[in-house]
Amino acid sequence: MPLRPLALLPALALMLTGPLQAAPDPADWEAVLEEARGQTVYWNAWAGDSRTNRYLEWVARQLAERHGLEMVHVKLDDTGTAVSRVLAEKAAGNRDDGSIDLIWINGENFAAMREADLLFGPFAERLPNFALTHPEHNPEVVTDFTLPTEGFESPWGKAQITFYYDSEEIGDSEEMGDSHELGRDGATVEEPPRSIEALLAWAEANPGRFTYPRIPDFTGSTFLKQVLIALADDPAALYAPVAESDFAAVTAPLWEYLDALHPHLWRSGRQFPATGPELRRLMGDGELSLAFTFYPSEPAAAVADLELPESVRSYVLDEGTLGNVHFVAIPFNSPRKAGALVVANFLLSPEAQAHKQDLAVWGDRTVLDVARLPEADRERFVLDDENPAMLPADALEKTLPEPHPSWMTALQDAWRERYVGR
Repeated sequence: MPLRPLALLPALALMLTGPLQAAPDPADWEAVLEEARGQTVYWNAWAGDSRTNRYLEWVARQLAERHGLEMVHVKLDDTGTAVSRVLAEKAAGNRDDGSIDLIWINGENFAAMREADLLFGPFAERLPNFALTHPEHNPEVVTDFTLPTEGFESPWGKAQITFYYDSEEIGDSEEMGDSHELGRDGATVEEPPRSIEALLAWAEANPGRFTYPRIPDFTGSTFLKQVLIALADDPAALYAPVAESDFAAVTAPLWEYLDALHPHLWRSGRQFPATGPELRRLMGDGELSLAFTFYPSEPAAAVADLELPESVRSYVLDEGTLGNVHFVAIPFNSPRKAGALVVANFLLSPEAQAHKQDLAVWGDRTVLDVARLPEADRERFVLDDENPAMLPADALEKTLPEPHPSWMTALQDAWRERYVGR
């Protein structure tokens, strides 16, 4: 008796793709832990900062000791490389033997992977430690550049643009009162710029003492968005897909601003540092007086490590600064999903989150709702308020939300078309 066409479909799918592995169920966490034991988890993560790399080395040691699994940090210069690899594996029919088990991700890369159906999930809300984020009070842990995460990525850190400056070259009116201090060269110091407009005026008055990382570095790209949010006639347009807006009209104030700013930057805007850490090095070498980072505790950590002078101070702009949460996600074809789930869950533990926030380690802010933790765990997160480069505890209350992820790519492409090669 001949088979009906519909009966052939399961067999045909099996021949084309091979059998699919049963996905581990976080609801049975003991079974997940047992399956993860002995696995080697390949975590593709940006490796552009030594502090980040040191923290991931610590994570690997803890996972080996506690759960008997090996975590390998696959070091990336650009997360897009990992996204492209998963996409290529899917195109080749590789559905259950992928090379990537976990990926550090957010923004446009998350949007691209969700659109191409490249992620395993939903899983995040089912991790035992996820409840410690209390998303009902902190919706930022379930939203990524305006997009609901829907459980396809798990939060593990927070970032927000923070400016820092050398107080021996730039004064602060709150500290100076009515007096005027003298800088290293004997000139009267001035207060740091506290708005995007004031930043341009400051750069014009202090040529060569400020710059931003070269696009498409994420810190530099975030600076473009910060400027655009401040100057756009209708900032609301940035929170919808870029295709729904008149890109040229919305971004015109940004390009006008950068055209005016670039001649006054470090090396007259003809060169840009490659990354945020390189920007920090220029501050440490005394080539800059003012810089910024996407990690609010970075200046204080660098002062503690003697990478920046003790005269460095941190602040945020009066109108607030752009911030976001960064996540980890599991590719759909990871063959070691249990191990990846264990890593993601450990990253949300109070111990791992507090160690990450430690200035001597990384200084990355926690995604946990610290106020709702048991007292013993809350004590882990007490900040070092004796470090003069540390921001005040309430400084980051005014966080500007990230635009729709499509704006990131569009701005990067437009910047390179306008300024590369000049």
